[in-house]
Amino acid sequence: MDPIDGEYKVGRGKPPLHTRFKKGHSGNPRGPRPRPKNLPALLVAALNEPVVVTANGKTRQITKREAVIAQLVDKSTGADLRATKMLIDMLKDIEKRAGTAPPPEVPPFTPADEEVVENLVARLRRIELAKIHHGDTENAQES
Repeated sequence: MDPIDGEYKVGRGKPPLHTRFKKGHSGNPRGPRPRPKNLPALLVAALNEPVVVTANGKTRQITKREAVIAQLVDKSTGADLRATKMLIDMLKDIEKRAGTAPPPEVPPFTPADEEVVENLVARLRRIELAKIHHGDTENAQES
């Protein structure tokens, strides 16, 4: 099959010899087209950007994420109720994810529970009164 002789037919599935991929070269030298980033990826990238801040007369470089948290905490300590609520909500969410959330509140006593407690208190009072009364009779006998 000599291309000079013209025996090679160009057609479907048979590109011209000069346009074929060369050995050792990529068929797509520029790589895949860039895809748009999703919102979480954009947010993470933006929050990880460095920013220079001055604190106590010293400049230092921190991430925007750290700066946002520091501002939120500062506003919260400055009696900004909105910032305080946001901070508390964030802490609750973090604790819930970490599994360290405080135990749920104990529900109030039911009427049956209150009855049991009242009976227990009455029994303890009777026992204490019996001890006191028994102690008085022993003191009277000793005299």
